[in-house]
Amino acid sequence: MRYVIIGNSTAAIAAVEGIRRVDAQGAITLVADEAYPTYSRPLISYYLEGRVAEEDMGYRPPDFYARQGVQVRLGVRAARVEASSRRVVLEDGDELEYDRLLIATGSRPLALPVPGLERPGVFYFNRFDDVRALARVAAPRRKAAVVGAGLTGVKAAEALARVGVHVTLVDLAPYPLSAVLDPAGGEMVRRRLETAGITLRMGCALEEFVGDSRTAQVFPGEWQDLKEKYRRCLVGQHRLTGVRLQDGSSLQVDFAVVAAGVVPNVEVAEGTGVEIHRGILVNERMETSVEGIYAAGDVAEGWDLVRKERRVIATLPNAYRQGEIAGVNMAGGNLAFAGGVAMNSVNVCGLHVASAGLSNAEGPELEVMVAGDPPRWRYRRITLREGRLAGFACIGNVGRAGILTALIRAEVDVRPFQLRLLDEGFGLADLPEPVRRKWDWERGERSWASR
Repeated sequence: MRYVIIGNSTAAIAAVEGIRRVDAQGAITLVADEAYPTYSRPLISYYLEGRVAEEDMGYRPPDFYARQGVQVRLGVRAARVEASSRRVVLEDGDELEYDRLLIATGSRPLALPVPGLERPGVFYFNRFDDVRALARVAAPRRKAAVVGAGLTGVKAAEALARVGVHVTLVDLAPYPLSAVLDPAGGEMVRRRLETAGITLRMGCALEEFVGDSRTAQVFPGEWQDLKEKYRRCLVGQHRLTGVRLQDGSSLQVDFAVVAAGVVPNVEVAEGTGVEIHRGILVNERMETSVEGIYAAGDVAEGWDLVRKERRVIATLPNAYRQGEIAGVNMAGGNLAFAGGVAMNSVNVCGLHVASAGLSNAEGPELEVMVAGDPPRWRYRRITLREGRLAGFACIGNVGRAGILTALIRAEVDVRPFQLRLLDEGFGLADLPEPVRRKWDWERGERSWASR
């Protein structure tokens, strides 16, 4: 059996491990446009801060591919898939034949429709190349604007502030992390960011990246190995000098980071007959609409257990589980993806935030319970639907968030103990005995067995 995997992040690595659980001998070829061995993307903010070295960013050890018998083609992009002949054509002209193909191409930053986006000095914060380039310009007393106050933007702003950059966080939303928090929780995060010295311009949209045409050596250092846009930033060609906001105000900055969301990288599947919506549509086996082609991770639209629909759930645990299931099934196994839950856990300037499911939703079909102690940086929001936990947000103490997520997955009737869900001390001891007995410790997973 010949396996080809396009991608080199969480879902792709999980697929390799899934294949090898069933097929120890099949030929696996992995192709990725980044030139680096697999690394943990959540660590890029810590790399920028200097808390994690490059050699410690690996998602798997450097010898992972050799131990798994994987032929690796890094630094080359897959140009297209020819499904009729089961081939992947690479940009360098090489062709790879496959019996089973996995598309695990992830996502890319959303390109804002504003003038000046391509100016040198405008960076992203999704890949290692991005953060390596930022590390060359992020210096004490420099000024930066971070556009987007979601999870990526907040972590970028925090990392830059920690190295001494004067950061302004800009977003059209009224408060940070608005996709997962309600106004009360968002206000707490806003105060924490301001305590760390970050300026926030919320409720304000970006209008333009402003620059000049002067050429001067403004950022000295080694730059020859960076991609062209970042190289031109370092030598000052047409560099960014500021950002203009839609309220008419302007910010003078040395550089900017765009973190305004992501879009799935579906292009390699176009023209193959694979059904694409926002992402690539997959069934419970992670199969696409074309035989022999699978998809997993941030590029795939799988089943959302809470929303009861297929959609992209861009989280690391979801990507790993989808990739693992795809790999097992590609090799002849039979696993099903029961569905995912959108969940996030992030540390914002020392403040822990965890959320899952309908963490900030409102509606007549929902019951919302909240408890908070803002002076102690504590907040808890519980969302119920028909007596079952449908979502939560915890700020401050997030120690038992895994139990709450498991309750969502298992659709347990929580009405007998729903008030306890607001208590930071809530744990297994609070669950009725019949529920506790179904707790499944196999493989360390925090979930309930279906027995």
